[in-house]
Amino acid sequence: MNLPVAARASQLRLSVQGVSHRYRDLDVLDRIDIAVEPGEVMVLIGPSGCGKSTLLGIMGGLLQPQSGAVRCSGELAADCLNPLTYVFQDFALLPWRSVRGNIALVLEGRLDRAAREARVEDVLRLTGLAEFAGSWPRQLSGGMRQRVGIARALAVRPACLLMDEPLSALDAQTRGLLLDEFAQLIERAGTTTVYVTHNLAEAARLGHQIVVLSRRPGRVKAVLRIDRPITSRHASDADLVAVEQQLWALIRDEAAAAEREIAHAPG
Repeated sequence: MNLPVAARASQLRLSVQGVSHRYRDLDVLDRIDIAVEPGEVMVLIGPSGCGKSTLLGIMGGLLQPQSGAVRCSGELAADCLNPLTYVFQDFALLPWRSVRGNIALVLEGRLDRAAREARVEDVLRLTGLAEFAGSWPRQLSGGMRQRVGIARALAVRPACLLMDEPLSALDAQTRGLLLDEFAQLIERAGTTTVYVTHNLAEAARLGHQIVVLSRRPGRVKAVLRIDRPITSRHASDADLVAVEQQLWALIRDEAAAAEREIAHAPG
């Protein structure tokens, strides 16, 4: 019998300690100190070009910072196949594989056939994709394809899920619907999550901790906490609307300056 994913989730704490980074002569991040606790959702927001995706890449080990370090602590579950797993805005599904086949791809060569099939069925149920298991990517909407991408990430039972604007390629209606599903999935999976977005409503809806970065070079400008379950939140809640307004007040002037900088950049 398969236990709920949350019952076997890893207890990973991810901390960023004094991280700075630059690309040639361009300073991107400056002395970042943040930490995401086990099972918590940290959302990173800030003006365009402030280094959100660079910071996520450093947290996930894709980039080596010029200075500072990223530390992981806590216990990994025995069935965790990949401690840190990414979900991008590009669904990156193989068109010649079904939904089941795309999810199984990350398990091939790592589990025997019986264990692989059991895990795929488990994650299909978790993500509400069981009835679409035999469908091809071309038969699915954008929102459904992104759900498959999330299911594939969860199949390795990651200790930490790193999400880089996973909803930004979707239309507003689909994004709103999938955001509610995200909240359910993240809470059921119990996975430590770092989520990058430009969308302030997404930040308020999903974040236990919202880290606001300044204009480049990105520094921690503010950290807001929302200490209630994400499944109890609704977009129209007065406190979430107030958080959105507070976030906009924090980034509005710098966002405008960053847009002007981009518009006047040479080339």
